[in-house]
Amino acid sequence: MIEQMKFFISIFALLATALLPESCLAQTPDPPGVKVERGLEFASAGGKNLKLSLYRPENSSGNVPVVVLIYGGAWMMRNPWMEISKARWLATHGYAAAVIDYRLSSEALFPAQIYDCKAAVRWLRANAKKYGLDGAHIGAWGESSGGHLASLLGVTSGVAALEGHEGNTNESSRVQAVVDFFGPTDFLQMEAHVLPGSWINHNAPSAPEALLIGGPVQENREKAEQANPIKYVTHDAPPFFIAHGEQDLLVPCNQSALLFEALKKAQVNVTFYKIAGAGHGDPAFDSDMMRAAVLAFLDKYLKPHFNRP
Repeated sequence: MIEQMKFFISIFALLATALLPESCLAQTPDPPGVKVERGLEFASAGGKNLKLSLYRPENSSGNVPVVVLIYGGAWMMRNPWMEISKARWLATHGYAAAVIDYRLSSEALFPAQIYDCKAAVRWLRANAKKYGLDGAHIGAWGESSGGHLASLLGVTSGVAALEGHEGNTNESSRVQAVVDFFGPTDFLQMEAHVLPGSWINHNAPSAPEALLIGGPVQENREKAEQANPIKYVTHDAPPFFIAHGEQDLLVPCNQSALLFEALKKAQVNVTFYKIAGAGHGDPAFDSDMMRAAVLAFLDKYLKPHFNRP
């Protein structure tokens, strides 16, 4: 009972941070020079129409690279913070930003979530000409559970079991760069590395990971492994930019360390920032220094004139 109470307190805390930006989104005008189209349907799945918001530089002289933004929220809730803090910023720096929806764990079990993310990437490629996008240069950026899905996008191109049949199946779901902010990478190792003071038991039936796969992770190891990005790392993965706070009480920093080591072992270009003293979703992730580092990474791998084979 105590564990359940702690879990629900943590969920209420997440809800509070998720709902506050919702009102901010409605009240904050889009910056000048940014064109926004909301409610673009990219697929239908499980009786749900999946939509995205597309932010673009208004006066671009050519096709612009795209960054798919995947919100966090424990796979349980929609959080518009990525749209407020990232999409508008990207559009003022020469990128299109697609803030995508996906089915929550209460709506469908994994792998529905990665199916939806891949459907969004395929839709962007299929509609690149219509919206002035560079379909050959698409990146993914996610936070927390969104970081998990962004990482999966990066490492599972061509993995048939995780492609799904939603949307434009004749297009590729491959992305050319991944930014992963404090995302889970191995559900089976989460609880073993939690810091003192954490209020979530990641092995419990009520844990977000359990609700995502349909049961406690240690009792459903095969299902858990299917959802683990580190399971799929190969040399074919795109470049990764990883950032994690060392004092994260929700997703242990070890999760990013595991992914970093797996990518490095596979000889994938990967950068890993461990932020001392930072917790989950810390303001440090939106600092000028971090923004500059992310932008340099995206420019290197998504801007055609910077792109390296």
